[in-house]
Amino acid sequence: MHWNPSDHDRVVATSEAVACEFGAGLALLHLKSNVYYSLNSVGAFIWEQIQEPRSVLDVRSAVLARYNVDEERCKADVEGLLMGLTEAGLARLHSEELV
Repeated sequence: MHWNPSDHDRVVATSEAVACEFGAGLALLHLKSNVYYSLNSVGAFIWEQIQEPRSVLDVRSAVLARYNVDEERCKADVEGLLMGLTEAGLARLHSEELV
C-alpha cells in the first residue's frame, strides 16, 4: 500500500475491530482475521480520536496538545500508526475530495 496522506485526508476506525482496555493501553481484535493487536497509551489515545472521522492533521494536533513530543517525531509516529492500522484493516483513510 502506498502511504502518502495529506493533512486533510480523514481517517476513521472500522467496525471490524473491538477494543478493550489492557494495562495502560488497548487490545484490539480484528473480527475478520481474529488477530489481536496491542496499543500503548498514546496509541490508545489515537484510537479514541479516530472513532469518528478525523483529519490526519487533527489527530496529530490532538497528540501534540496532549503529549510533550517534538512535532517531527509526532508526525512520523502518528502517521506510522495510522498506516499500520489501515494496512491491518482496523482503520480506513478517506482522501479529501477536490471540488
